[in-house]
Amino acid sequence: MADLKVYILLTDTGSIFTKLIKLYTKKPYNHASIAFDSELSEVYSFGRKKAWNPFNGGFVKEDVKQGLFKHADCAIYSLTVTEPQMEKMQLYIQEMERQKESYSYNFLGLFGFILNKPIIREKALFCSQFVASVLKHCNKVNFDKHLSLIAPYDLQELTELKLVYEGELKAYHHKSEEDKWHVPVPFIPVEM
Repeated sequence: MADLKVYILLTDTGSIFTKLIKLYTKKPYNHASIAFDSELSEVYSFGRKKAWNPFNGGFVKEDVKQGLFKHADCAIYSLTVTEPQMEKMQLYIQEMERQKESYSYNFLGLFGFILNKPIIREKALFCSQFVASVLKHCNKVNFDKHLSLIAPYDLQELTELKLVYEGELKAYHHKSEEDKWHVPVPFIPVEM
């Protein structure tokens, strides 16, 4: 069985909501997502359902080339997983996506995080709690604290992660597109 990679995307979109979180954490990234491909075409998290309303949140499939992500700074990490672990992650997320209307954003959990007291709500998660739950579900990572106390910077400190890219998210996409379409052509001198 070949090893596969998933990607953990940590971002700072610069929105008012994320600036408030950043005031508390004093960390560069305040949103976490998980992706199944290096192009970040399949990215999942818990966040805003509509860009203009930070209070309507839940399970989301994110388009990191639009909206708040257009001007985001990011750190992208890869995590090597086995095929069975990948399948478990994908099934776990597919089931959430199938029931996405029954999930909500765990705003109360953010207060629990601040107080260092887990607030557990059924089918309510915040972004880093969601990513941690995916990693734990497939038996890839065991956390030493409750998942509702996991912050994006806790994910960043996992020794299993390998930093792939750090900088402007739009530059990562630009670089990916260039790499995808760039075909080296050897120079062959032509005699005349």
